[in-house]
Amino acid sequence: MGTDSEHNGSSSGHTYTAAEGINDSHDRVKFAYGFLFSIVQSNSLCVSYWVPNVSGGLVISKIPQKTKWDYESNVKYAQTAENVGFEYALTQIRFMAGYGAENQHESVSFSQALLHNTKKLNVIAALLPGPWNPAVAAKQIASIDHYTNGRISVNVVSGWFKAEFTSIGQWWLEHAERYRRSREFIECLRGIWTEPKFTYRGDFYRFHDYPLSPKPLSLPGRPHPLIFQGGNSIDARENGASVSDYYFMNGNTLEGFQEQIADVKARAAKLGREDQIHFAVNGFAIVKDTEAEAIQVLQEIQGKADKEAVEAFGDAAKQAGSSTGDKKGMWANSKFEDLVQYNDGFKTKLIGTKEQVADRILLLKSLGIDIVLIAFLHYEEDISYFGENVLSLVRKLEAEGRGKNAEEEIERTGEVYRAKRVEVKD
Repeated sequence: MGTDSEHNGSSSGHTYTAAEGINDSHDRVKFAYGFLFSIVQSNSLCVSYWVPNVSGGLVISKIPQKTKWDYESNVKYAQTAENVGFEYALTQIRFMAGYGAENQHESVSFSQALLHNTKKLNVIAALLPGPWNPAVAAKQIASIDHYTNGRISVNVVSGWFKAEFTSIGQWWLEHAERYRRSREFIECLRGIWTEPKFTYRGDFYRFHDYPLSPKPLSLPGRPHPLIFQGGNSIDARENGASVSDYYFMNGNTLEGFQEQIADVKARAAKLGREDQIHFAVNGFAIVKDTEAEAIQVLQEIQGKADKEAVEAFGDAAKQAGSSTGDKKGMWANSKFEDLVQYNDGFKTKLIGTKEQVADRILLLKSLGIDIVLIAFLHYEEDISYFGENVLSLVRKLEAEGRGKNAEEEIERTGEVYRAKRVEVKD
């Protein structure tokens, strides 16, 4: 592991070779699939994908999906993704059934299993403060970092699913307090990983000369595993600006992306961290030969939505964010059709031909987004199709100088992000 030689997946039994050459340029968009990433590269964008380690796929819909949540299938998805040039992936965290996800594999152990079956992928494991103590998380991730030559990262989620906390005896905190706990959690992770003896006196966590050993690997440009964190609220933005390496956003309009990025950058600048915060966005990709075909699939997904599950998810999510002072929490402006995809992925507009989707990815890059985290309908075939058709085209266009000038990219394809919905033009 950690070499470029051929590797036989222990569970799948077939030989695969990680992609060579396609990701050589430092000025590239990075592609990932459900787990996540490597050392930060300046002016680069990563397209990533959600790992389906939770049943039900990545849409709350009764449409048939060629997507499985079991270990063997996910090893195949990971190896396929790596072979066609994906660089990162993100595992999900769920502690109980709900909203279409009846079964769930735990994120850290699942990430480690996938890492041991791949050679280049960097996997982001989701962590949930409350169920996890930062001491346990820091120890787990540091060990995995050594096993995998620095290919593990973390996504610290603050939580929106009340029953997921109360059913295991955890306190349910209001929005601002959940994000304050997440901030302390991240501060503790970073301190445990970097300080010889870590001492901390917070409201949620206390440490007294804690000497973690071994600490994670310290690699060029990455002193410890990367820390991701998301949300739309002011609390989330403050956390992103002050303690996170990557700030995850839901799908949005062009103006929404611009405002959110500018706001977090301004907050980070006040702390001298303007060069330390990077941006990621969730998306859902449907790539077909024609735009009409892609939109037809989108309409079928939404038309066959599990109405009861979507409405229950929407109620739970909006209740979780109702205590935000500015009402800018996650899903605050999401409609029913948006909620069919958990993180507003349809709003990111990666729905159309390979040329349209490549243009939109380069627009996102030009806005300052470093990673696009993608979900698919049919993982069995969509990962390889996306890599072979969209990723390769993005690399070609990047080599020609695309993705650097925001004004040019907005002129080319920005209008689709201003529209209320994707429409086929005659």
